[in-house]
This record gives sequence, structure tokens and C-alpha cells, in this order.
Amino acid sequence: MFGGRMSSGAVVTWVLVGLNVLGYLVEWVYPRVVGNYDMFGVAVAHHQWYRLITSAFLHEPGLGGFGPAHIIFNMWALILVGPALEQMLGRVRFLAVYLLSALGGSVFFYFFAAPDQPALGASGAIFGLFGAWFVLSRRLRLDSRSIVFLIVLNLAISFAVPSIAWQDHVGGLVTGVVVTAAYAYAPRRHRALVQSGATLIVLAVLVIGVITRDSQLMTAGFG
Repeated sequence: MFGGRMSSGAVVTWVLVGLNVLGYLVEWVYPRVVGNYDMFGVAVAHHQWYRLITSAFLHEPGLGGFGPAHIIFNMWALILVGPALEQMLGRVRFLAVYLLSALGGSVFFYFFAAPDQPALGASGAIFGLFGAWFVLSRRLRLDSRSIVFLIVLNLAISFAVPSIAWQDHVGGLVTGVVVTAAYAYAPRRHRALVQSGATLIVLAVLVIGVITRDSQLMTAGFG
């Protein structure tokens, strides 16, 4: 519908679910993986940039805190909206929205949270998919009230519960909306070029954000 190849099923969605579940299982066997790959500002400032993505495939381990509810909700949401989005956008564009939203959430968290505050989870990517669903429903003139309600409800929870990284949720949502809007409203003529350019621009902005925050933390003595 928006330039991607027609696809049957939801291969990318289920692969993403599998990777998240695999990461959760690995945490039970090797608990140290959390501290080595979660989103931790001080570590990112020390050039461990891979944490910006790896943290999106890890969830709160053990039975404390949110426990299994953390990954259960995120995977439920991914299965809820992922297949339809994948079929509308195509596999490549859908994966781009997911990964850029995950990265966008981490970058927002890096920028606006304390550098010694850890975070992990696919919530940034999930909020990005919520944003993508909203954009596509508006583009196709469908009823968007249900997704708006879901976004508002979860944002309210994000700000109300102190232990939730609201920065990650907001960053993922904004990134998902921007990227999907570029995909959905790109003109038919040169559509692939416009969409590719928009993807690279968003990625470049996020990279610049990381570099800027690196510089700030290094100046403050964290780097």
C-alpha cells in the first residue's frame, strides 16, 4: 500500500517476538547479560553505543518489580498491532519503524534521564508501532479513537509510575510517528527515494543526538 512488497503472514513480527523472548530466557540463565547490555547512560558515554539497541531486546528479569508482566505486555502489544502494520508497510519498512523507534526511545532516555539510571525493554519500539498505527489510520481515514485511547492510557501510566522510563516511551512514539508519516505521505513519484531519504535523516538526527549527549556527559566528567 505504501510502496513495500506484498507479504503474507507476519514473519518480521514473529522474529521480533522470538528475539525478545530469547533475550528474556537468556537473562534467567546468565543474569549478567542485563548489566552488560541494558540502557545505561554512563556506559553509552564510554562508547558502548550498542546498548541503545540491545536494551530494547531485554526485559525486567526475575519476579521482582513488574516481573514477567513487562515482557508479556510488550509482546502482547507487538502481536496485536505488528502483523497488520507489517502487511500495510511491507517487511522492510515495518522493521525500519520498529528499530528506529527502539533507537529513538533509547536516545530520548539517554538525553533526558539521569546518566546513572538504567532502563531496558521493548516499550520504545512498541510505542513507535502505536504511533505508526495512528498515522496509518489517519492516512487511510479509519477510526483512530481506539489507538488514541491506548496511547493516552499508556502515556498516563508512564508518567504516573516512577519506575517506568517515560522518556523511552515518548521518544519511541515520536520517532514512530515521524518515520511512518514519511512513509505514508510520500508522493508516489520517487516514493522509494523519499522514504529512504527520510529514514536516513531520522537516523542521522538520532546519531547527532547521541554525539551531543556524549559531549555533554564527557564535559560533566561522566565520559
